[in-house]
Amino acid sequence: MSEGDLAARVAGSVGAIDRDAWNALAGDNPFVSHEFLTALEDSGSVGPGTGWQSAPLVISSAGGPPLAAMPAYLKSHSQGEYVFDHAWGDAYERAGGQYYPKLQIAAPFTPATGPRLLLSDESLAAPLLKAAEQLCLQNGFSSAHATFIEPAQVALFEKAGWLIRKDLQFHWHNRGFAGFDDFLATLTSRKRKDLRKERCTAQAGLEIVKLRGGEIRPEHWDAFWVFYQDTGARKWGRPYLTREAFDLFHERMGEKLLLILALEDGLPIAGALNFIGGDALYGRYWGCTKDVRFLHFELCYYQAIDVAIELGLDRVEAGAQGGHKLARGYEPVETVSAHWIADPGFREAVADFLTRERAGVAADRNYLARRTPFRRGG
Repeated sequence: MSEGDLAARVAGSVGAIDRDAWNALAGDNPFVSHEFLTALEDSGSVGPGTGWQSAPLVISSAGGPPLAAMPAYLKSHSQGEYVFDHAWGDAYERAGGQYYPKLQIAAPFTPATGPRLLLSDESLAAPLLKAAEQLCLQNGFSSAHATFIEPAQVALFEKAGWLIRKDLQFHWHNRGFAGFDDFLATLTSRKRKDLRKERCTAQAGLEIVKLRGGEIRPEHWDAFWVFYQDTGARKWGRPYLTREAFDLFHERMGEKLLLILALEDGLPIAGALNFIGGDALYGRYWGCTKDVRFLHFELCYYQAIDVAIELGLDRVEAGAQGGHKLARGYEPVETVSAHWIADPGFREAVADFLTRERAGVAADRNYLARRTPFRRGG
């Protein structure tokens, strides 16, 4: 099929696209699944009043199913992205430009790596990216941004001439461990003792329960909503997700959810919500109503390691930020975003900034890699 036989269009929502057709392109990453993205739409977490207007791009032949797609949003701000471009927007507007709206290619509110080009054939990457550029040009958008791109797709953006930006996260890697003690054996003696002490302290007097699918009941979601609101209010000013979003996640993708709760006298006092992918466990949300020393580390990091080993997953992605993860066996990993800038002068300035920023990120990663808690040769 030639490129001339294909047509690109902007759909009003992911929900307007057939679920099976979308998922056939999306693969096993939970955050670009039809279920996750439509849960955000149908719960009002994205849409009118949120600054996230769903605008997925789709390529298909005449009357045929989608052959390529991208989860895309018209953005009127830069909140909920975890790759900060506020300074870019400020600079562009001080120079007389209008930075917003812009096009964001992402899983909203989700700093987890994944495919941003959903392709039946890799040759469709170029026309899909060209369609995103044309959408910006035709509507006067300043720019397009694809965030947390899975490593295998970075070269597709580079080939299309998009600017590459790098940052750091901390991921845990499963090296064929049979259990948590196998992982501990790769650490220095002092760090093994520290982690065992933290787990013992965190669990004292508490019951830790792991719930999945039908095991998660409405009262568990009610408790977790309280935890999520508290964390969201402290970190972002207001939570990004509505209460209904969690019900829809449960309804549409319950077996991909893992809710870990800490109970005191049978009542939840803290919780962590994870999403299960094909090769990774993604830690997403955490909160508590009672401060317990090391409980955050236990629920978000150590329990996640236990589950990843049990399920045979390659890694744990525990979200953005968190240099404290380093001491707990999570290693520095580069994350990548790609950016297309319409204005040539602004593009040149951003490109110069990114060249210098990438050098700094590489230096930081090398510095952190030398300070992991692993035994030499372990």
